[in-house]
Amino acid sequence: MSYLGSAEGCDEMQYYRPSTLEQALALLAEDPDARCIAGGATLVAMMNADLVQPSALVSLKGISELQGIRATSDGLTIGAMTRHEVVSKEVRLTGRLEVVRMAAGNIGHPPIRSVGTIGGSISHADPAADYPTALVAAEAQIEIMSQNGRRLVPVHEFFISYYTTALEPGEMVTAIHLAAPPSGSVSAYCKVGRTEGDFATVSVAFSGAFVDGQCTAASVAIGGCGEAPIRSPEANALLIGAFVDSDCVAQAAEALVNACDPLDDVRGSADYRRLLVRRLLPRVFSQASQNAA
Repeated sequence: MSYLGSAEGCDEMQYYRPSTLEQALALLAEDPDARCIAGGATLVAMMNADLVQPSALVSLKGISELQGIRATSDGLTIGAMTRHEVVSKEVRLTGRLEVVRMAAGNIGHPPIRSVGTIGGSISHADPAADYPTALVAAEAQIEIMSQNGRRLVPVHEFFISYYTTALEPGEMVTAIHLAAPPSGSVSAYCKVGRTEGDFATVSVAFSGAFVDGQCTAASVAIGGCGEAPIRSPEANALLIGAFVDSDCVAQAAEALVNACDPLDDVRGSADYRRLLVRRLLPRVFSQASQNAA
């Protein structure tokens, strides 16, 4: 492990570059005010704005076991330090998992996707970001580790509130686990933002399956409309059995609108966001149906 002294411009902030996961977890256990730094884009911006003042930075760039995508006996595991660019080009993300690849390709611009990481993004927990919505639709599990051990958290329980996750002091995200997609499953993702590459005003992620144009499985998540990605068991149930032109799709959109709690902000009003949910769900549902054809 390398200790590189104080971070530039911060006399009291220490900067470490561990080479193993065990070293990184030890540093986090020793100092509850230390923060992991992955790609760094979000964290550095927050530090510059005096929104966070960590006592130490623990770089994860040298930890090879946190990088890459590997097949497992029951699906795929994405290491926390895997860059957005890599996820966006992963050909094994197919069927209901393709929504994760789609979301990765919508993040920022190529320079951002070349440095940003999936673990850093979800740990920041911005409900307008692309990954949270897609991972909820894909029903991912988040692997969390500390010196006390490893635990898996269903993704919808990982995101608690604005910029707040289930991570406890001394813990870090180490991987994202995705169950193998069933044969014939499909997914779709749609995002509306102020400009290309911006965070979502509203995003809609869908994973499921269709047989002869009829939906047989459905998992929908909405981003940008609450303190965490929005799920609605009622909306999912309404979509199962529906065709693209079914009234059930509009009813499912209303169920999602009722579950949302959007804010008025610079990206749009709460009413505008509700309108987008009503418009985007039929579009995403139709796109998924076409992907199944």
